[in-house]
Amino acid sequence: MIFDESISKNRAVLVGLRAYSLSRDENATEESMEELAALLETAGGESAGIVLQSKDSPDPRTFIGEGKTAEVKDLVQAMDAKMVIFDNALSPSQQRALTQDLGVSVLDRSALILDIFAQRARTREGRLQVELAQYKYLLPRLTGMWKHLERQEGAIGTRGPGETQLESDRRHIRQKISRLEGELKDVRRVRATQRERRIKNEVPVAAIVGYTNAGKSTLLNRLTGAEIPANNRLFDTLDTTTRTLEISDTCTVLLSDTVGFIRKLPHHLVEAFKATLEELEYADLLLHVIDASNPEWPAQAAVVDQLIQELGAEQIPRLEVFNKCDLSLGDILPHGEDRVSISAKTGEGLPQLLQAIGKRLDSGARRVTLHLPYQEGGALERLYQEAKVEKVDYGETIDVVAVCTPRTIGQLKAYVEGWREPEEF
Repeated sequence: MIFDESISKNRAVLVGLRAYSLSRDENATEESMEELAALLETAGGESAGIVLQSKDSPDPRTFIGEGKTAEVKDLVQAMDAKMVIFDNALSPSQQRALTQDLGVSVLDRSALILDIFAQRARTREGRLQVELAQYKYLLPRLTGMWKHLERQEGAIGTRGPGETQLESDRRHIRQKISRLEGELKDVRRVRATQRERRIKNEVPVAAIVGYTNAGKSTLLNRLTGAEIPANNRLFDTLDTTTRTLEISDTCTVLLSDTVGFIRKLPHHLVEAFKATLEELEYADLLLHVIDASNPEWPAQAAVVDQLIQELGAEQIPRLEVFNKCDLSLGDILPHGEDRVSISAKTGEGLPQLLQAIGKRLDSGARRVTLHLPYQEGGALERLYQEAKVEKVDYGETIDVVAVCTPRTIGQLKAYVEGWREPEEF
């Protein structure tokens, strides 16, 4: 981890700026500040106070202005806070200036999310993605970490050994970034091979997407028996988990859980996690899980829609799954052809969800009996690879009961019991 693990143990003052010159996504709001406090709690920290400033435009040096900076400093001292976290993105120079003025560590939303990601990533792929994002975040901020160099910088003829060290560190980090990008390419290659195998076997894939803490992992656990930790905190799941879901005895689906989305997710973080999220591009169906109990659900759903579009997956069929309907604030639950209301916790609405998934992903597979001559042993191997083999008996022929896709049946039709060519009209 690049960031100090002690971050997670600190009390922090949370600061946000609402400015007319900033876009809607860049501005801090009461809702985004509450979310920032939840992120801090997820990291293991504690909020020591919230400051929401309104200005026409950000201050070039301190972002919030000298007067408000002084107020924040007083609050930091009064609350014995060890750091200040901004809901807005800070430039490296603003981060340096604020750290100097406030006398404590200053982070922005991106750094906090990165710290959470570093804590939560479990797989090699997830750790690689986090490390890459950390280095990309760190690179433009290196100068500020070399506080003892400030008096050496700027003047001709003052290039000292410290600045040489700074340049060396920059070069080292660039090399690290290059190496990590190479390793992630290898990961993507393996993933692509696995994906090709799934496509070949005609196993449909449903990807669970949604705002963080919408209940995606709880849903996966409920449907497949997976034992993914599902806690009431943001970004509890970072690594993609795929499990088999039996819709019916002839319809099997691969169900994938993905990292939760969040508003104001920095672009470089989206880029870093594309190796995971690119699974969405190849899914046959997206299950967009929405927290129906959250009054902010329309805004959260819009964030997910935007990121799905950014990832090039907007053309994939989608089911909107309104979760936590047992806690819903409204009397009338969302409904419609592409909407299902459920409670992943209680099981309410899950039969309807399974039916909706099956309706969209049933490949037409059916159970057949095949009688294979012994010289066609390779066909049995193919069945094990491409079908769901339920029973094998060795008699005069190799008798196999298997659930097969139409393609597999067509390739082995000569051995299918009771096979008849479809009538032409």
